[in-house]
Amino acid sequence: MSKVVIVKCADYEYENVYNAVKRGIELLGGPQRYAKEGEKIVLKPNLLSADVPERCSTTHFTVFKAVGQLFKETGADLYYGDSPGIHSPQAASKKTLIAQAADEVGIKMADFQNGVEVVNEKAMQNKKFVIAKGVYECDGLISLPKLKTHALTRMTGCIKNQFGCVPGPLKGEFHVRIPDVNDFCRMLVDLNCLIKPRLYIMDGIYAMEGNGPRGGTPRKLGVILISEDPVALDATACRIIDLDPMHVPTIRFGMESGLGTYDANEITILGENIEDFYCPDFVARREPVAAYRYGKGLQFLRNILVPKPYIIPSMCVKCGICIEACPVKPKVINWKNDDKSRPPVYDYRRCIRCYCCQELCPESGIKLKKPLVRKLLSIGRR
Repeated sequence: MSKVVIVKCADYEYENVYNAVKRGIELLGGPQRYAKEGEKIVLKPNLLSADVPERCSTTHFTVFKAVGQLFKETGADLYYGDSPGIHSPQAASKKTLIAQAADEVGIKMADFQNGVEVVNEKAMQNKKFVIAKGVYECDGLISLPKLKTHALTRMTGCIKNQFGCVPGPLKGEFHVRIPDVNDFCRMLVDLNCLIKPRLYIMDGIYAMEGNGPRGGTPRKLGVILISEDPVALDATACRIIDLDPMHVPTIRFGMESGLGTYDANEITILGENIEDFYCPDFVARREPVAAYRYGKGLQFLRNILVPKPYIIPSMCVKCGICIEACPVKPKVINWKNDDKSRPPVYDYRRCIRCYCCQELCPESGIKLKKPLVRKLLSIGRR
């Protein structure tokens, strides 16, 4: 049986967060179960980009600090890091106040900019990865994901958080090489099986609903979730927001690979009752992920069946981050005739629907539009 701890935490006041995290970890045996004196332990928050904490696109610095303080007491040598989609790890850490919290506790930044090639012959699909040097050199990793919606995978939590262990420029290559969403999620599961974090501590005090993982809206859930099983924890988070875990490919493939379980009958809930946090009106896409493989003669299906990103002109500040985020070469989205006074435009014929542009837009100005054919096919479905 997998164990998932659910702990109530009403706000980000540090004392409240520290006590909640401490209680949760103690229900699983205490921090000494996951770190020993002298070990090199890396804390891996979600640092999607250089956003202020109030935006709720990143792991809150008080959660990070509380975890760091607790594991510091084990005598372990603590490091931290992530590889943001844009911005440097240093810039993202500073803006989110993670760097300040790390300095206060005495946690050093690990190297997440240089990579080391690692092979896992037992992988389900992707046997070779280049992972951050700081992750490769550590004895163990503690994952600190943020509960958020996600356009591609429906939700981003424990399993997807480890994608930040791949150095920045290389993440875009995965989207180009693996455009099928199911294959992409199998890759994320293989990455988790390779890194094997020792513990997952999810920040759900304020989650992100709607146009996540960066452009959504903060939503108070008042909960911290902790487990050794990333599949069980992500599935439990899904049940809190009334999202069927079976509709999240990372969860489904995670169970198939042996990474963990999403079966509620095989998960023991410790701490609070899950019903106390149930949020059925949490704004999320609840339909199953539909994947389409694009052979040369079938690329037209992409445009008539798969939701496409589009820019809301009134919200576009012409920053060009969407262009920078696009992993396709030449860019699918770009300035028309080099005119930067107007929003960029898409060439949908080449768009692989990775949604990196939507994910990283700082103004929430890129949404997803469901094609008419998909709308007709969805009639009568939830």
